Amino acid sequence: MVSVFVVLATVLLVKMLDMQILHSEFFERQGDARQLRTVSISAHRGDIVDRNGEPFAVSAPVNSIWVNPQEAIHHLNEIDVVAKLLSLDSISLKEKIKRNVNREFIYLKRHAAPELAEEVMALKVPGVALQNEYRRYYPSGEVAAHIVGFSDIDDNGQEGIELAYDEWLKGHPGKKRVIRDRLGRAFDDIERIRSAEPGKLLKLSIDKRLQYLTYRTLKATVLKHNAVAGSAVMLDVNTGEVLAMVNQPSFNVNDRRQMQPQATRNRAVTDVFEPGSTMKPITIAAALESGRWKPFYKVETAPGYMRVKGNTIRDHKNYGDLDVGGVLEKSSNVGISKIALAMDAEQQWSMYKQLGFGVDTGSGFPGEASGTLSLNALNNDFERASMAFGYGVSVTPLQLAHAYSAIAADGVLRPVSFLIDETKGQSEVVEGKRVMSVETARAVRKMMQRVVSDKGTGKRASVANYSVAGKTGTVHKFIAGGYAEDRYLSIFAGMAPADTPELVMVVMIDEPRNGEHFGGEVAAPVFSQVMSGAMRLLNIAPDRISKKQLMNADVQTQGIQSPVQSKGGKA
Repeated sequence: MVSVFVVLATVLLVKMLDMQILHSEFFERQGDARQLRTVSISAHRGDIVDRNGEPFAVSAPVNSIWVNPQEAIHHLNEIDVVAKLLSLDSISLKEKIKRNVNREFIYLKRHAAPELAEEVMALKVPGVALQNEYRRYYPSGEVAAHIVGFSDIDDNGQEGIELAYDEWLKGHPGKKRVIRDRLGRAFDDIERIRSAEPGKLLKLSIDKRLQYLTYRTLKATVLKHNAVAGSAVMLDVNTGEVLAMVNQPSFNVNDRRQMQPQATRNRAVTDVFEPGSTMKPITIAAALESGRWKPFYKVETAPGYMRVKGNTIRDHKNYGDLDVGGVLEKSSNVGISKIALAMDAEQQWSMYKQLGFGVDTGSGFPGEASGTLSLNALNNDFERASMAFGYGVSVTPLQLAHAYSAIAADGVLRPVSFLIDETKGQSEVVEGKRVMSVETARAVRKMMQRVVSDKGTGKRASVANYSVAGKTGTVHKFIAGGYAEDRYLSIFAGMAPADTPELVMVVMIDEPRNGEHFGGEVAAPVFSQVMSGAMRLLNIAPDRISKKQLMNADVQTQGIQSPVQSKGGKA
């Protein structure tokens, strides 16, 4: 018995010597492999905010539930309860664990609710653990969905600004070494290998207040007229910044079930349409720049139609003789065709090209369309005439707003931007490229004011106490085989205050189906309502106050007594 104990003691001593001295490093590595793990430190994606710091996209910490198949394979009976809590098929989950028994990590539930994560961990099933992650949340929901876009479950940008500035917004995860218990839970940090680097803040040029106002108004109009879709874009004249951009239909970006292609695309940037009569001010700008036309020159439009290369161009009625401004006021197709055909084709086409038609705006927004501007018009009078009143050329709402911004900015075309340039002061003007003379831009604006007068087609676009310059457009919708007789696009493009414009806006309503379809009936009221609110929100001073208002103000002023008068001379 003594010999047996001596042998056993000797064996133990030899084993201790082997483990503690001769092969200590090997056994330490084996122990660490069972307890030590290198885990990722999540880094949140950078926030997206509006020009005033209001959030459009933020990242909130959440837990994801995962399982280590190498440990869970020995506790499959306990996996049934986990599967039930997570609404997973128990048999399929067990099969998945068996198939991946050589792996150490499989997700069970991404971005789980905190209560659910606590319930699962309370079960204390070996191999089931939590991982800290971040979930993207969009406070504005559907209001800014098309601009901001969205990221996937792994925090990679998929659409909109999230995609365009993915590298800027994306965080870089860190790494640390931890000790885990037998259930896979980390209970002590050993070493930080690399610190996590959160994504950078991105400040957009969008004004959240204007975005909400524009969205609410556009949605109400699309519903009122039972339209297929609609878009609206507002630009800052002095900087080229996009202040608001909305579309209908929209979707709640926080609900991935609503992410259907029909709803998720930003129509204001990706969809093109023929601009119709909103092209006429640009054609007149080209005519004035050519030197062959002056604002007071007369154009004979009688008898209300004309033939060009075997094709008939018609007006709504016979307007007789019109001056150049009258052509805009009455939206005469015959008048604008005669103006276009009286100048060189190159001069007309060059103006369209300089204003950005046929190329994208350079905004950097993913999927931006460039529209079309055909060179064939240089050799075909009918195509030239058609382009003069907005057929045979296609644009996006953003492109059209960009072109109008040059008229508003006294002939200077500034680059479009979705980001605010914080290196410049708020009142500082951004440099741009001159595309027409100051005199031409101001003359065209004067003519466009007549469109919004009581005699013009855009009188419903007027804004109380402010001058407005704009142009209506009503376009037969292009379908397979030609133009539809009873399907229209209703458009209004304009600026305010007209004398010294601060804002430019384009509204496009696709296929209104409740009776009204003219741009002045459907799109112009959207401009009026949104611009009225924008003037107040941005504290832009009125430039038109009626005599009646001035008289009322004088009466109110005279009726107010000073403190000295009202209190017997005691202030």
